[in-house]
Amino acid sequence: MKLTWTLEAHEDRRQIRTHIAKENPAAALTLDELFTQKARNLLDHPAMGRRGRWAGTRELVVHRNDLLVYDVKDEQVRILRLLHARRQWPPIADVEDLAGSST
Repeated sequence: MKLTWTLEAHEDRRQIRTHIAKENPAAALTLDELFTQKARNLLDHPAMGRRGRWAGTRELVVHRNDLLVYDVKDEQVRILRLLHARRQWPPIADVEDLAGSST
């Protein structure tokens, strides 16, 4: 199994770390290390997250407010997004695009 992070997931991670570091740099580092640890755990247990809201994805709660969205294909765990629990997922525009394409 191989672990990869998409550019969007890297950017999500950077934004979370930057936001938290403004108030508590040590907490930002600790949370970032937790992201790494939980993502690596998926290599041994790729089905540990719940079925995702987006077809073909899975979601793993990393911390009470943070969610890893990932998929598993061809011996690869791909981290797609790292989202705060309050963030709209999937994005409304994407849902509307899917609804329009099925008619």
